[in-house]
Amino acid sequence: MLKLICRLILKIWGFRVTGPNPELIPKKVYAVYPHTSNWDFPLGIMLKFAMPIAVNYVGKDSLFKWPYGWFFRWLGGIPVDRKKSTNFVDNMVRLYGQYDKLAFALAPEGTRKRVQKFKSGFYYIADKAQVPIILVKFDFGHKIVDFSEPFYTTGVYAVDMKYIINHFKGVKGVNPELACQWEDESVEL
Repeated sequence: MLKLICRLILKIWGFRVTGPNPELIPKKVYAVYPHTSNWDFPLGIMLKFAMPIAVNYVGKDSLFKWPYGWFFRWLGGIPVDRKKSTNFVDNMVRLYGQYDKLAFALAPEGTRKRVQKFKSGFYYIADKAQVPIILVKFDFGHKIVDFSEPFYTTGVYAVDMKYIINHFKGVKGVNPELACQWEDESVEL
């Protein structure tokens, strides 16, 4: 029933899903771009149940406090304290080693605010865990959610990030002015 309701909501919102079925790959990191609005989260949750997709996500720890913490955990959320250094990448890599099937959705910007470059965590999680990245476009301009073919890192960060950045160029979030604006084609390491 939840699946049908979420599909109906996506249809009412006017969104269509394109690209290959990501569920065919047991372990992966979803890099979801752009993250410019609180509306990105409900869209992701609708996709999770409509397709359905087995996926977890990380969110700022303040979301997981009383009275809503149980709800965000039920939706697949795992809290992260962004103010502390917690060996996040290594902890995530360990999780991928413990499960036969695991997927996390991460926003490369790490925030809804405008940034000049992506955070590198999503990349290094996939690289160290040896799992592919599925590049996901939340294109509110065209009302499309697009899943890429699996992208396997080469271990050469600058080369891979250039590919990822080019893949996401032109995608419009709810608030396009808040999307990551790369100053040029170079990648800061």
